[in-house]
Amino acid sequence: MEPTTFQSIKLAIIAASQLSRDALHVYVGLGTFLAAAMLFRRSIRSFLPLLAVLVVALLVEAVDLRDDLVTRGHMRWLASTHDLLNTLFWPTVLLLLARHTRWLGGGDGTRGGRGD
Repeated sequence: MEPTTFQSIKLAIIAASQLSRDALHVYVGLGTFLAAAMLFRRSIRSFLPLLAVLVVALLVEAVDLRDDLVTRGHMRWLASTHDLLNTLFWPTVLLLLARHTRWLGGGDGTRGGRGD
C-alpha cells in the first residue's frame, strides 16, 4: 500500500529528526502549547494554549484515522488514543503546575503540603 502524502511527510520528519513517533508527539504537544501561549499572549495558566494543543492533536489524528481507513481498510482507534495522550500529557501537566503550585507562578502553594 502506498502511503498518503501526509504520512509520507510524517515519515520524512521521523527520518530527518531520528526521533520516535511518540517523542514527536510529545514535542508537537509542547511546541504547540508554548507557541499558542505566545501567539495568543496568554499565560500557560490559561486553558487556551491547552485547547490549541487539543485542536491540533484532534486534527492530526482525524487525518491519521482517514489515512488508516484508506490504506488499511480500518481505523486504528487505540493508536490514535495513544497519540492523543502523548500529545496532551505534558501540556496538561504544565497547565496544572502553573495553576496549582508556585513552581510556575500559580497557586498559593498551600494545597496538600507544607507550601514550600
